[in-house]
Amino acid sequence: MLNRKPRVRIAPSPTGLLHIGTARTALFNYLFAKKHRGKFILRIEDTDKQRSKKEFEQDIFEGMQWLGLKWDKLYYQSKRVKVYKKYLEKLLKEGGAYKKEIIWFKNPNKQVVFEDLIRGRVEIDSSTLGDFSLAKDTKTPLYNFAAVIDDYEMKISHVIRGEDHISNTPKQLLIYEALGLTPPKFAHLPLILGPDKSKLSKRHGATSVVDYKEQGYLPEALINFMAFLGWSPGDDREIFGLEKLTKEFSLEKIQKGGAMFNIKKLDWYNQQYIRGLPLNKLTELCIPYLIQDGLIKPKLKNEQYPPAYGGYLLKEEYVYADKKEIIEIEKIRKIIKLEQERLTKLSEIGELTEFFFKKPKYNASLLKWKEMNKKEIKDSLDKSLKILSEIEEDSFNKNKIESKLMPEAEKEGLSAGKTGDRGKLLWPLRVALTGKKASPSPFEIAEILGKQKTLHRIKQAKSLVG
Repeated sequence: MLNRKPRVRIAPSPTGLLHIGTARTALFNYLFAKKHRGKFILRIEDTDKQRSKKEFEQDIFEGMQWLGLKWDKLYYQSKRVKVYKKYLEKLLKEGGAYKKEIIWFKNPNKQVVFEDLIRGRVEIDSSTLGDFSLAKDTKTPLYNFAAVIDDYEMKISHVIRGEDHISNTPKQLLIYEALGLTPPKFAHLPLILGPDKSKLSKRHGATSVVDYKEQGYLPEALINFMAFLGWSPGDDREIFGLEKLTKEFSLEKIQKGGAMFNIKKLDWYNQQYIRGLPLNKLTELCIPYLIQDGLIKPKLKNEQYPPAYGGYLLKEEYVYADKKEIIEIEKIRKIIKLEQERLTKLSEIGELTEFFFKKPKYNASLLKWKEMNKKEIKDSLDKSLKILSEIEEDSFNKNKIESKLMPEAEKEGLSAGKTGDRGKLLWPLRVALTGKKASPSPFEIAEILGKQKTLHRIKQAKSLVG
């Protein structure tokens, strides 16, 4: 049990996009703070004026907000120059630092010992570090010095960060001691490793949070995935929302060894969360990708589209991208519902459903089921065409279509001497409607396409056979 409510921080530099490693560190800090009803602080370390960019700063904000990691207070290092100056001058005056172009820390050459909350006792001989730089001048502090002053002034109780910062910890502890300041407690998280067990990098597929968002990962899935990069509840449970994670999280359950980054596991999480989405929400999330893939577009004046990846309302009217015909939102819902179970990422929706929005293009050989010849394919399509033509338009729905086609499909299988083989009738039909090797059942597809489009596509497919 903690003696007081913790104050923790995440301190990214706006010199690049918010990446998975920083986001994982932010998550663990957030969970620790909220578990113990403490404060989670965001500190923008923007003292590097040449490399710090506003667009990267905005990316940090948007990425954190999208993930649901709300901070309690925001600080900018660039606005704290006077604070650093005061402490630098104190060190220089007392002999703990000296100038030689830049400002250097005078290393006392001693054993530095600290208790890491994850790794246990750590002991380092500071003489191996030599004197180290603190600042370019009294107005331009470097990382280790600025981090110490900020953590002290902001009353940070626990510094939870990646193990690649362990080498900075003895330097920071020496600075604390030289200034007579009480240091926070330290916890160093395991590195995130690629499949080859080296430190995660872009070559392993690691990318920024915004890229995961644009690829169609849900924030809930990314949060759940990141939590398991170094932490475990201690049993076989895998699905944890942010609220549940907050209740279960503890530093004691963080592993010491590296955490393996497995994109297939992230895909699995995303699929589970997509399956659990209400259809209206999933439709809203998928519409931007249907627009992006050139399948539909909003029916708005001057083609003023809503912003990408959000802002699309279900009450909007949409039209097919290649014609002005309106596509009802109810039809879009049905199309998306049909693929909800198969979706791994939202960005896949266009490829999976494109045949609903435009005529499929495919090679006639795809219509062939097993050893069927051209005559058998034509006969099969003719049979489907005849059966479906006899269904009244107002009762052209999945159940009716299935009830008419299935008995005939069973007969076709029996005539071929293969009980239960319905592919002789249903495979050519499904390919005729979709142009794909894999898709939902032809009954559901035909219902959404409607009678006229269904019959038209069967006729087109028949003409391809030759």
